[in-house]
Amino acid sequence: MNSALEQFELNIQRARTLAAIHNVLGIRTTKALDTSDILRSALVLAVSALDQYVHEVVRLGLLEIYGGRRAHTPTSLKFGVSLGRALQILVEPEDDSWLDTEIRERHSWQSFEHPDRIADAIRLISDVSIWDTVARDLTYDTSDVKRRLGLIVDRRNKITHEADLDPSFPNMRWPIDDEMVFDAITFIAQVVQSIHKAVSEPL
Repeated sequence: MNSALEQFELNIQRARTLAAIHNVLGIRTTKALDTSDILRSALVLAVSALDQYVHEVVRLGLLEIYGGRRAHTPTSLKFGVSLGRALQILVEPEDDSWLDTEIRERHSWQSFEHPDRIADAIRLISDVSIWDTVARDLTYDTSDVKRRLGLIVDRRNKITHEADLDPSFPNMRWPIDDEMVFDAITFIAQVVQSIHKAVSEPL
């Protein structure tokens, strides 16, 4: 499962790099050049890194459960498979590539960004109360962790679905600055590291 965290680290570094590029450009150019969309892109990349991590750690966890290397959960036992995949099992019972494909197909249209959706996904591979565990690890209240992550995801949604426009002021975008974006990236990284620690512990 460590490969999921390793990939996340590469992805979140791309977000950090993009935010740093914004800062360098800000020093080298005049304020007449609006570089704020670089920060918006960095925020979108950071949330995307979180989403991809959850997809990947759940996929790997389900494969471990199927292979007997990880304890199953009540939710994992309800993970449905298509008839076509079931027939494939009968032909090649030792091959788990069918499950890998099934997980990817079933989760491909889902996003694991909002705290509730992340918790639903993690239940497939772990019985841990994920947000209580993350909150303890980060020394926050559970509600504060979920609220803060929810605000970051909501802002990402404004950027990707609403062009980050403030409906109260036509053609004006919501303000954004490097401190807000770097704080969001750092927080997402802390959350993922805490989730990984929680789901990687022996069951």
